[in-house]
This record gives sequence, structure tokens and C-alpha cells, in this order.
Amino acid sequence: MNLKHSQLAVDTWIKDHGVRYFNELTNMAQLTEEVGEVARIIARRYGEQSEKESDKSKDLGEELADVVFVVLCLANQTGIDLEAAFNKKLEKKTKRDHDRHHGNKKLN
Repeated sequence: MNLKHSQLAVDTWIKDHGVRYFNELTNMAQLTEEVGEVARIIARRYGEQSEKESDKSKDLGEELADVVFVVLCLANQTGIDLEAAFNKKLEKKTKRDHDRHHGNKKLN
């Protein structure tokens, strides 16, 4: 599914199952909460913190999807074509960073 279809799917879901979008500030707070849940899993599963028994059943993919969902909500609410914005960003990063990381001795 591309980003345009994803934005449309979220908008359809909101219309079919939600009352309306939460306002932008509420969604920003939700995004922060969802990113925190991803960070918790990463820190415990792949970092140096020990993983609690209750965290072992957490699904990283599901938590990442929560982040994407809220980002898509914010894009819809603010009139952003996320696919166009992403393509523009990828082109910019490609031009700017093409050789940047190849010379980084920390990555070799």
C-alpha cells in the first residue's frame, strides 16, 4: 500500500469508525506516546535494559504501525500529501548524503 492509499485508508477508517479526528495537539501527544512505546520495546529488547516479562509479548510491528497511523492522521488533518513530501525528502537526502556515510569510519 502506498502512502496516498494509506492516508485514504486512515481517513476512511476515521469516518467509518471514529467520530472525527482528534485535534492536532491531541494527535501530537498521541504520537509522542506511541513513539515512547516503540522506544520502550527497543530499549529493552535490543538495548541494555532488561526486558520485563510483561514487555516480552509486546509486538514491535504493531507499535510501529500505531506511530504510522497517527502520522497519517496528522498529515490528513494538515493537508499534507505525505507521499509527495516523502519523495521530496528522499530526493533531498539522496543528493545531500550520497557519499556522506561511505566515508564514516564508525560505520565500516
